Amino acid sequence: MVTGAYFPEISSGGVQCQNIAQLLRGRAEVEVLTTSVDQTLARHDTVDGISVTRIRVDVRSGLSKVRAFRRMVIDLMRLVRRSDIIHLHGYSTKNVLVTAIAKMFRKPIVMSLHTAGFDEPEAIDRQGSLALWAFLSADLYLSVSPGLVQTYLAAGLPAGRILLVPNGIDIDRFAPASESERAALRTQLSLPPSAPVVVCVGFFSADKQPRVLFDAWLSLQASAQSGAVLMFVGATRSDYFEVDDSIAPAMVADAERAGVADRLRFAGVTHDVPLYLRAADLFVLPSRREGHPVALLEAMACGLPCVASRLPGSTDAIIEHDQNGILTPPGDAGELARHIARVLSDETLRARLGTAARATITHRYSSGNVADRWMEAYALIPALAR
Repeated sequence: MVTGAYFPEISSGGVQCQNIAQLLRGRAEVEVLTTSVDQTLARHDTVDGISVTRIRVDVRSGLSKVRAFRRMVIDLMRLVRRSDIIHLHGYSTKNVLVTAIAKMFRKPIVMSLHTAGFDEPEAIDRQGSLALWAFLSADLYLSVSPGLVQTYLAAGLPAGRILLVPNGIDIDRFAPASESERAALRTQLSLPPSAPVVVCVGFFSADKQPRVLFDAWLSLQASAQSGAVLMFVGATRSDYFEVDDSIAPAMVADAERAGVADRLRFAGVTHDVPLYLRAADLFVLPSRREGHPVALLEAMACGLPCVASRLPGSTDAIIEHDQNGILTPPGDAGELARHIARVLSDETLRARLGTAARATITHRYSSGNVADRWMEAYALIPALAR
């Protein structure tokens, strides 16, 4: 498997690789090649029994990128030679090199499409002929969402080479908390014992739209939901190009002016996401672009009522409005505030949505089911690669 980040670094593709790799043990021998921006992590490592090779790179240094390229060539020659299938997760510039070496050794390529706006033929075509060649060279595509399937088919690519295989969630790790567990978690996380807690998980970027959620929450401070705590979990600062370092400080300044800064919390990057979800009352996904949002699935698995932007082929494939969650127009802070107020003020509604959300994940998105789908996809490769 080739991915852009792997434990302890965090990305949705890396999390999926880690979850499913564990479930494939005994059925397939999995090795992971990943890039890493953390220079302190070991080049060669074992994570939960899975062999991991890291290509460490400082994205701000041209020399570091040259060295990373050389190391990647060496590691790919070693790993590809002894592999039966090369599984790429998402599109990035390294896919050109991976594809070239896979072709050299005549190894089939599976490519998982994770990210709307990036892992799409039109977006990749804009990066040049080599990028498009690498994308089109895959023998089989696994799309995490109907929306990504649609963009693939709209490009005139063969329907027989793409499968819809959603992201999978560890339903034992992400599970509803009892009242006593929630109380203990709130004490552990220094959250108020009785105030409503609204949580959002994701890095701070223009597309994730944390500011829309903040504005919706701030507008409720004079209402019955005035005591609600807003908790953001995820990177507010990073070298990653999508993260906007200016968003969080502006929120803090506005919250201070409104006298509610004590109700605004930032957990930062953490591997303890289940703690925050299981301690909360409501999850909100305000994004304007998503492939198949893992954070939403994790929140639903925890039995949280969820309010999410209505994104065709993405969130609307997961949530049936007013049945297992709430869908709202992306970017509309006023409408989002209305839905937040409605859910927080109605305990019966929260319970109904949360129970249905948990059932959706256990029936359709458990990691075990997804691991089976990956194995079924791998079994198709010999016929497709002829």
